[in-house]
Amino acid sequence: MSADHIRVPLVVAGTRPELKELETRILQERGRISPLYQVLLNSAPLAQGWESLLTAVRNRSSVPADLRELIILRVAVLNKASFEFEAHLPHALKAGVMQDKIDDIQLAQLSDRFSPEEKLLLTMTDHMTRDIEVPAALMAEVTQKYAPATVVELVATVAAYNMVSRFLVALNIVH
Repeated sequence: MSADHIRVPLVVAGTRPELKELETRILQERGRISPLYQVLLNSAPLAQGWESLLTAVRNRSSVPADLRELIILRVAVLNKASFEFEAHLPHALKAGVMQDKIDDIQLAQLSDRFSPEEKLLLTMTDHMTRDIEVPAALMAEVTQKYAPATVVELVATVAAYNMVSRFLVALNIVH
C-alpha cells in the first residue's frame, strides 16, 4: 500500500510511547495494526473508542458471522469502500459465505442466490446505507424475526460499518 495517497499521516506502531497500551489492545483484538488503525492512532481517544465499538460489533454480538460479513461486504460495496471490502473478504469466506454470494453482493440488485433471511437483512442494509430511513414494514419484519438485542446488534452492524466505510473513503485509505 502506498501511504502517500492517505490524507493524514500513518502512526507507526511503537513510535509513540503513550500509545503502547492501546496498540497492544488493538494487536490482541485484530492481530495487527492495519492502516485504518494507523490513521486512527492520530487521535488516541477516537482509536480507543473505535476499537471498543467495532470489537463489540464484530466479536461480541449474537449476529451469526456469515450474516454479519454479508452485511459488512454490502455496506462496503454501496459506499465504494474497497479497503473495507478487501479486509472483510477473508472473514466472509472463513464464516462460510460462498464465492457466488460474494460475487452477487457486488451487484446493484440482490439476486435470488440469497436466502430469505439474507435478503431481509441485506434489504435493511441497503435502506440504512442508501436512504438512511428503513420502511416501517421492513423493520416490522426484522423486529418480528429477531429478539430486541439481535435487532440492536444488526442495526448497529450496518451503522458501524457505514461509519467505517465513510471514514476510509474520506481519508482515502485503500489497499
